Amino acid sequence: MFSLIKIEWLKIKKYPAFWWMLAIVTLTYPGTNMMFYYIYSKSISGKEVANNVAKMLLGNPFAFPETWHTVAFLSSVFIIIPSILVIMLVTNEYNYKTHRQNIIDGWSRNQFVTSKLFDVLIISLVSTIMFTLVAGIFGIYADPDNFNRWAEQLQYIPLFFIQTFAQLTVAFLMGFLIKKAFIALGFFLFYDLILEKIAVGYLRFKSNDLGRFLPLEISNRILPWPAFTNRFGKDAKDWYVKSVAAIPEFLIYTFILTAAIWAFCYYLHKRRDL
Repeated sequence: MFSLIKIEWLKIKKYPAFWWMLAIVTLTYPGTNMMFYYIYSKSISGKEVANNVAKMLLGNPFAFPETWHTVAFLSSVFIIIPSILVIMLVTNEYNYKTHRQNIIDGWSRNQFVTSKLFDVLIISLVSTIMFTLVAGIFGIYADPDNFNRWAEQLQYIPLFFIQTFAQLTVAFLMGFLIKKAFIALGFFLFYDLILEKIAVGYLRFKSNDLGRFLPLEISNRILPWPAFTNRFGKDAKDWYVKSVAAIPEFLIYTFILTAAIWAFCYYLHKRRDL
C-alpha cells in the first residue's frame, strides 16, 4: 500500500497540472471568500438603516465558529478544479498506455485502481488543507474576539473532505469510463454545470425533490447554505433547519454511492480488455 502511495505521489508531483491546480486553488479559495467578505463588509458599514438591518440579518458569517461552514460552502463551488485534474490523471494512463505497463511491471489490476483511489485521496486532502487554512485565517481576521470559539463547528472540515472525495470520485468514474481526456472533461463540465443543476431545479418542484438523489447533488447536500440564510424569514429558517437535519441522511447516501462507484471500477477493470 505504501509503495503505491509513494509511486502515485512521485507521478503527481512531477505532473505540472497538479501544481497548476494547487496554484489555482490557492488563489480561488481565498479570492472567492475575500470577494464575499468585501461585499459583506460593504453591506454592514455605515450608519444607515439598511446597513444596520444587514448587520442584524447577516451577523458575521466569517467569524468563528461560522467561518468553517461559510468558507466550506463557498469553497465547495470550486471542487470542479481538482475534478478536472483527476480526469486528466486517469485519462493520461490510457493515452500513454501506462496502465498496461503497470500490469507488465507486476501490478495486479486491483492495484492499478487502488493507485487511482490514492490519487483522489491525495487531491482531496490537499484541497481540504487549503480550505482549512483559508477558513482559519478568515475566522481570525473577521473577529479576533471570537477566537475562543474556534473549536465549534469543526465538523465542516471532514464534511468538506467527504464532499470533495465523493465528487472527485464521480469525476474519476467519467474519466475511467470515457478514457479520452477532452471528451470526458467536456461531458463532466456539461453535466456538472448545466445538466444536473437543471434536473435538480426541475425535480425539486415537479417530482417531490427527486433531484436530491443525483450523483453530485447527494454530496452537495452535506454542506448546506451558510447559517445566515436562516434569518430571511420563517420559510428560510425552516428550510435551513431541515437542510442541517438532513446532513446525516445525505452522508449515508454519499458513502453508499462513493463505495458503489469504486466497487464498480474494481469490477470493470478486472474484466476490461487492456
